[in-house]
Amino acid sequence: MHGGPLARTPVLKTAPPADLPLQVERALAEDIGAGDVTAALIPGDRQGLASVITRERSVFCGRPYVDAVFMQLDRAVRIDWFIAEGAWAEPNHTLFTVSGAARALLMGERTALNFVQLLSATATIARRYANLVQGTGCTVLDTRKTIPGLRTAQKYAVRVGGASNHRVGLYDGILIKENHIAAAGSIAAAVSSARRLQPSMPVEVEVEDLAELQEAIDARADIALLDNFSLSLMKEGVASNRSSGHPIKLEASGGVSEESIREIAMTGVDFVSVGAITKHVRAIDLSMRFG
Repeated sequence: MHGGPLARTPVLKTAPPADLPLQVERALAEDIGAGDVTAALIPGDRQGLASVITRERSVFCGRPYVDAVFMQLDRAVRIDWFIAEGAWAEPNHTLFTVSGAARALLMGERTALNFVQLLSATATIARRYANLVQGTGCTVLDTRKTIPGLRTAQKYAVRVGGASNHRVGLYDGILIKENHIAAAGSIAAAVSSARRLQPSMPVEVEVEDLAELQEAIDARADIALLDNFSLSLMKEGVASNRSSGHPIKLEASGGVSEESIREIAMTGVDFVSVGAITKHVRAIDLSMRFG
């Protein structure tokens, strides 16, 4: 039996993005600006202690972002953690406590919670989709449909959740689409140009029917993206690819939901890309309590 949306999976270890400090710096600048005029009402020597709890079940993600928020504000702030990155958090679970200068705790509260609620939401959706394809041999991928400025953060959360990343941007992977094919003249010509210009990069071709899939196979693309194929067409495409003598990887995309993803995965495709993982996020309900 495959894992359901709330099935427990091992905590996954993944490195946070290199631009994390800059993301945190920008978020703090956006919120604090020239200074927190309300926190200034608190005496500078006043100390405080606050607990952060979650109101709903979710896959926790965002610890390195919280650490960075308070490190940038006040290195003397202490954070005590009660949950691991990638673990399930239950309702009313205390995630962590922060102690130190009250001004720093108040200034960092919203920025820290914003990161955790977004990244935990992303990781939770990723975990649900990854669980739904367990045992099929298919890998769930994210897309570039991310919140502007937070792409690497969300892609980090996807990995924490147990799914995998598609290309990060337009610079680290070749995906040949309809307009590229039209401009190049054919799928074969587009793939040939890609091999010549970027010989070390995998080449993926988006195809809209079985004839285009065969062209991608014949052109020796690395991956064919089956765009909005029906289940029956996917099965035909998988069978045709396997019998080609030089099969390529197949990725399904378009209209994927929690209800449909397992059926899609069971057609034999290698990947299923899901824009909803990063696009349809609803922030996890968190609360910070002082005292």
